[in-house]
Amino acid sequence: MNKQSSILIMAFLFLVTLFSYACSGQDDSKPENNVDEPNTALEEYILGVDLSYVNQIEDHGGTYKKNNQIKDPFRLLGDKGANLVRVRIWHNPDWVKDIYGEGTIIYSGPEDVAKTIQRAHDEGMSALLNFHYSDTWADPGSQDVPRAWQDIADIEILQDSVYNYTYRILSWLNKQDLLPEMVQIGNETNPGMMTTNKKTGFPDLNVYDGSWENFGKVVNSGLQAVHDIEKETGKTIKTALHVADPKNLDWWLNDAINKGNISDFDIMGFSYYHIWHTEVAFDELPDLVSQVKSKYNKDIMVLETAYPFTTDANDSYNNIYSSQNPPLEGFPYTIEGQKHFLITLNQNMADAGAIGVVYWEPAWITSAMQDLWGTGSSWENCALFDYSGNITEAADYLGEEY
Repeated sequence: MNKQSSILIMAFLFLVTLFSYACSGQDDSKPENNVDEPNTALEEYILGVDLSYVNQIEDHGGTYKKNNQIKDPFRLLGDKGANLVRVRIWHNPDWVKDIYGEGTIIYSGPEDVAKTIQRAHDEGMSALLNFHYSDTWADPGSQDVPRAWQDIADIEILQDSVYNYTYRILSWLNKQDLLPEMVQIGNETNPGMMTTNKKTGFPDLNVYDGSWENFGKVVNSGLQAVHDIEKETGKTIKTALHVADPKNLDWWLNDAINKGNISDFDIMGFSYYHIWHTEVAFDELPDLVSQVKSKYNKDIMVLETAYPFTTDANDSYNNIYSSQNPPLEGFPYTIEGQKHFLITLNQNMADAGAIGVVYWEPAWITSAMQDLWGTGSSWENCALFDYSGNITEAADYLGEEY
């Protein structure tokens, strides 16, 4: 074969290869059909951010920036590496009208939640929908019965109410193509659910009093609603339970499974805030998580955490983290200390076999928004944005490999 023939053959092969590659569709364009691409965020280590307040903050003057240029906070955090957005839903938070008037958006109601999930999905992040089963905050000290359910006196009616409400919300979201990838049944349910602000005769769901059977029935009703939506849509939805304080993981999970007959869930989540959760030392968390994961064969994740970058305030709303609460050793209340804490916590959790960590309200910056207790933010010193609204270096923890 002469030199000229060799060149012609090589040129032909090059053109064939180029044509094959072009036809393979290996480019950055989206597919022309309407088939949803699989969401892989929940198959990776979860780097979550709870952005429940963002819509309200933006509606009342809050702005988010990068290098002093106004930006979308969902995009800012997604670009940093966040792959899941957590958002709470309250049953009927009509009290928002008492603050803003009749024409207001009902924040943490269905429409507000749908907007948040849409914004998360638009940035390629999964969504975790957090059902509080209350008209306001549910936590270990307050698990108020929704006003609409206060006259219920039969556990079966309460089960039906929880099922129908959970199913209705998820079905409504699905019709808008906004089905969340994860659902949380109850928030910080250490004592159970719907244990406060209740009328005489309301079913007892207080597990501290031993009412695990009733609590289990209600939780299982919520879980069943999720599973029925899964079957109808063919989409996978991870389910999570949640308690505050890692010290409660073992006993609570044991009783939930064995006394409450709650087993058909995927994830056991917990809150970790060092100012309140002091019985399990920070460096003891990995061993505890590893043990609980192995003992109960459930995925474990931190569903809430935060750390301040300063004790100074940016408004008149008293901050929860203050100078009276000392920092953990090695993690000063600085932007660098905040970042170091979050990198260390996530690496510790990944090493222990946990599936991820959610930062609670990293975008709750100062604005003219109001809640039941004040105007502005009681958390701005724990945000991942500085007092000018600029995203800080602490958010870089989201881009680390864990």
